[in-house]
Amino acid sequence: MLLPTGVHLWIPHVSSWHPNSPLGILFSTWDPLIPLPLQSTLPHSDPQPQGAPSPSTPLLLWGAPADLPPPLACGHLALAPPPTANEVPAGMLVVSGMDLMGQRSGANRRAHRTDEFEYDELIVRRGQPFDIRLQLRQPYDPELHRVCLELLIGPTPQVSKATHILVPVGAPLPGLGWSAEVTDSTDDSLSLRVSTAPTAVIGKYRFSVKTRSPAGEYQMPFDPRNEIYILFNPWCREDAVYLPHDDWLEEYVLNESGRIYYGTESQIGERTWNYGQFDKGILDACLYILDRRGMPHSGRGDPINVSRVVSAMVNSLDDNGVLVGNWTGDYSRGTNPSAWVGSVDILRQYHRTGYPVLYGQCWVFAGVVTILRCFGIATRTVTNYNSAHDTDVSLTMDIYFDENMKPLERLNADSVWNFHVWNDCWMTRPDLPSGYDGWQVVDATPQETSSGIFCCGPCSVEAIKNGLVYLKYDAPFIFAEVNSDNVYWQRQADGTYKIVYVEEKAIGHLISTKAVGSHERHDVTDIYKHPEGSEAERQAVETAARHGTKAHIYKNKEWGEDVSLSVETSEAITGQDVSIQVALSNRGSSSRSVSLSLHLAPMFYTGVTGSIFKQESRQVEIPGEPEVHGKGGPNAWVLSVQVQVERGNSNTWDCWRREAVGGSMKLARTSGFSPLSLSQVLGPAVVGKETQVQVVFKNPLPQTLTGAVFHMEGSGVSSPKATNIGSPGFQHRPTPPQPLDPTILPELGREPRSSGFHHPPCSNH
Repeated sequence: MLLPTGVHLWIPHVSSWHPNSPLGILFSTWDPLIPLPLQSTLPHSDPQPQGAPSPSTPLLLWGAPADLPPPLACGHLALAPPPTANEVPAGMLVVSGMDLMGQRSGANRRAHRTDEFEYDELIVRRGQPFDIRLQLRQPYDPELHRVCLELLIGPTPQVSKATHILVPVGAPLPGLGWSAEVTDSTDDSLSLRVSTAPTAVIGKYRFSVKTRSPAGEYQMPFDPRNEIYILFNPWCREDAVYLPHDDWLEEYVLNESGRIYYGTESQIGERTWNYGQFDKGILDACLYILDRRGMPHSGRGDPINVSRVVSAMVNSLDDNGVLVGNWTGDYSRGTNPSAWVGSVDILRQYHRTGYPVLYGQCWVFAGVVTILRCFGIATRTVTNYNSAHDTDVSLTMDIYFDENMKPLERLNADSVWNFHVWNDCWMTRPDLPSGYDGWQVVDATPQETSSGIFCCGPCSVEAIKNGLVYLKYDAPFIFAEVNSDNVYWQRQADGTYKIVYVEEKAIGHLISTKAVGSHERHDVTDIYKHPEGSEAERQAVETAARHGTKAHIYKNKEWGEDVSLSVETSEAITGQDVSIQVALSNRGSSSRSVSLSLHLAPMFYTGVTGSIFKQESRQVEIPGEPEVHGKGGPNAWVLSVQVQVERGNSNTWDCWRREAVGGSMKLARTSGFSPLSLSQVLGPAVVGKETQVQVVFKNPLPQTLTGAVFHMEGSGVSSPKATNIGSPGFQHRPTPPQPLDPTILPELGREPRSSGFHHPPCSNH
């Protein structure tokens, strides 16, 4: 902005020289200081903080003597230089320099387990001491001198909000956990051991030193080279994220890659994901996400608040967060979600542009949420098979039919995803009753709103297991995902609806995460729910339902049947026949006449179905004795169905849905297509030299893939790599060896850990 003649500008208390700042300075508090001339124009500035002096007051500079030398031009504002050695009163304790000992291979970074971060600044974990060294212009005398460390974070640091920290050397702050003690002293240096509070705000701090002596007070100017990062500390017992298992810490905090599971419960697929939490620039990108949300710095010491903000910001709804979700199949304006193989490219792009990245689906959102590992919170990705999406807080999956048992799609808003991926984070929950610490669900996929915004969690896994859906946050929605029942309603002649069947074991199967210390799948279903059909599991379901919108469902159980129905299929491979078998069992003493209907339709993994492409009906008489029919018995009902890739469309279907209706019962299941098999073969990797990579895959389709691309990313690799391989046909075919450049520091060499395969829609050649 251009300031007219006679208009004065106020700036805050100048506490450092910062050549990268628009004004060349950093600010802390407002003080009256001496006027400075303006040379030309000033950039647009933020609104004046509350309590700032009137704009009519002259611009003043702190601590400058009356007989200033000619002003030093700095940007658009002429600033007086800091006092020279000759201007310092004799006997004043002056700090001429500071060594934070932040080298990656140094003792501080190694002790705090932050040496993997590709940063040169000091990065420490709260609640744990670190060492620094001050350079002095005269010897330190504890009888004459007082030294105080000053740390500030955020735009308006305040002592009352723990964003402006003053730490007297040798005098611990009672109850605050901050302290600094002298470990060594020489004629020109002072070594200190600094301890941070285990509740400290996480983020990037400005760091300075104040001294007091008989000759007066001195403050070392703030210098951006002396900024430090403070993170959560899962190794500290007093920290809310403390995790008492070393192997878990290695896996869920320090491991830079993992496995994400997808597919169906009968055909589990897996993909490697590069979290890259230690890569260059990623820590700043993660902190930028909190800034974009406008999260107050005073709340950044609480992992509950931080994880909840991350769950909101990883999706773009409400707040222009990191990723735009897209389930349409049209990804022409961005990146196909299946093409991402890691978080690094996504986070860097968002940090660089400030615009949401195109596109993501559930596993991509979950992969990016592991930025919580960057902050120091133990985090893992979790896949739930047959995952329910409850839209009306009934805590049941409600499926409606007309009088002839035909689905009423206009009423069937609930859906069952063949898989859904979210995150578990480890923390204490002082906001809940005792017993609900530990793993907490955080889900960034935008499905339903929570308090008006698209976020989900953190929610105690223990609360979910026991149906305690009144405990925050978002327990009803998460409980329904893992342990709701399918409730089938039929329209009656008078227009009302009656429950005709409740399927109790349909939701929440094979809940999976990567095993600690290996690449195997670890089933964690038992921490989310009691054994299916057990008394404890049924009690949890009914406890949860009592807090839902259809609390009456389990009061009068009138849906009992003596005829049971099950459906089984052979392995479904795209383009090949699929056999479907329906088995009926009559547990009653008299015969039953059952009307059977079968419907088959394509379905996305989110539970959204296409048009029915196959349906059949049959009347079956079942004798009144315990007998199973359908597998070669007298009432066998075996259908052969051709399942093919949809042509002439931009989509291929993730799976298909089969429905069998018998009498007053209905059973719905999904079957998936076999995923492409992938294997990765790496040659010897030498730091700084090109490495040959070969990937072999099998296309099981009787069609040629077109426009196929391999995506490769790994911690320490110079940049994510995409390789076009054209049309690989439908046989085994290795790609030509591809060069990969691991441009990384020798002592921290890491080989590529993630690869993925992506192709546009199949074409019929």
